[in-house]
Amino acid sequence: MTALADEPAEDAARLHYARAAIEHAYEQGWTDGLPIVPVTAEVVEEFLAATPRPRDEVVAAVPHLGRECTVEQAAINAAMAGCRPEYLPVVLAAWDALMQQRAVTGGGWQSTSGPAPLIVVNGPIRAELGINSTGGVLGPGFRANATIARAVGLVVRNVFGIRPQELEQSTQGIPGRFSLCVGENEEESPWEPLATELGLPDGTSAVSALLLRTCEFVDNRHTTDPEQVLWDIADTVARTGAAIGRHSSAGLLLGVEHAQLLASNGFAKADVQRWISEHAFRTHTEMQLAGKSLAGQEGPGIDEHGLHVVPDPDQIPIVVTGARNAAMSMVVRPFGFGGWSRTAHPIRQKEARS
Repeated sequence: MTALADEPAEDAARLHYARAAIEHAYEQGWTDGLPIVPVTAEVVEEFLAATPRPRDEVVAAVPHLGRECTVEQAAINAAMAGCRPEYLPVVLAAWDALMQQRAVTGGGWQSTSGPAPLIVVNGPIRAELGINSTGGVLGPGFRANATIARAVGLVVRNVFGIRPQELEQSTQGIPGRFSLCVGENEEESPWEPLATELGLPDGTSAVSALLLRTCEFVDNRHTTDPEQVLWDIADTVARTGAAIGRHSSAGLLLGVEHAQLLASNGFAKADVQRWISEHAFRTHTEMQLAGKSLAGQEGPGIDEHGLHVVPDPDQIPIVVTGARNAAMSMVVRPFGFGGWSRTAHPIRQKEARS
């Protein structure tokens, strides 16, 4: 990579104006800390041409603030985030999914936890747009994954006005707050894709989404016993640092090795969910030692013995993602007390003209 030291004067002028536009965006508070792409009206029209949805359709809202986001506003922020126009239908479907989450419509963006949206993409659109589903799926280096998630974050900032140390009240936040967009590794998963599990026809390009508090890795390449792997995962799910009484939650981003090991030993996805729900448990004594007494609390998951961290197996989303190069998985922590909506939303693309 080299600097543009000897560019023609005309190109130099363009670069000067682009840099000035980027600096202007910083001054206006439009960025998330990284430079944004300057956007013109012509660019916005290119984005709107990629979706059949009308520009004034409301796709997202924060009712308690009385603020809404239209397709056009989402397009502007997607362009600023570095998306290509063809990514816009995925961004809009992500908002369709997020708006089904009670935590999102109930003030979750302003939580002290600083939650992040997890966007899961299924179907052939993953290959069409280059959405990473394998190695480094939660890391940097993949334009579609990074910019689709970033577009959501810029809407929260620029349309809803929820910014750190202002309307956003996160105590610390989490790394990668607006960069969690993954494709499911359907090609190597032993189970049906998430969107199919949630009721859409197999092969549908779709998005599911929820807010997360954080991600925690489980590295277990030590055994081929499926229950030993499940015990390791359950221990992470049930750690007291993440347990907040009957409002605790967890989901799994399973690596390919773990998913295939479980499936080859007869575990369906629902079996894994039930196993984790039954065994991710903390006794009253253990909770008391952490200063989190359950005394006087009632509700699902709390009994005379202690706390089942996720008492409802259906509230443990499971997605197979990442590369087959090490037996590692992630426990994710869904945010909010209303539960996961368990919905998948088709990606509505504009039909190509013949």
